[in-house]
Amino acid sequence: KGTIMKSIKLFLGHAENVKKFVNIASSYPYDMDLRIGRHVVDAKSILGIFSLDLSKEVFLDIHADSCDDILHALEPFTVK
Repeated sequence: KGTIMKSIKLFLGHAENVKKFVNIASSYPYDMDLRIGRHVVDAKSILGIFSLDLSKEVFLDIHADSCDDILHALEPFTVK
C-alpha cells in the first residue's frame, strides 16, 4: 500500500453518511483505510465500515502522494 500520506479524523455517525462517504471514496483511485484503534477496514467497503463502531470518530488513512482533492470532498465528515 505504500506509506500513509495523510491521516484525517472523520465522524460518520449513521448509515446515510456511510453511504455518502463510500460513494465519495469510491470515486477516487487512492487506497484508503478506516481505523478505530486496532480495527482497520477498507474505506471503500460499506460492509467493512458497518463492522466499526460508528458512534465514535474514525481515522481515514489515505495512501497517496497527493490527495487534496478528496480532502476537500470529505470536508462534511471531517472532525476539526
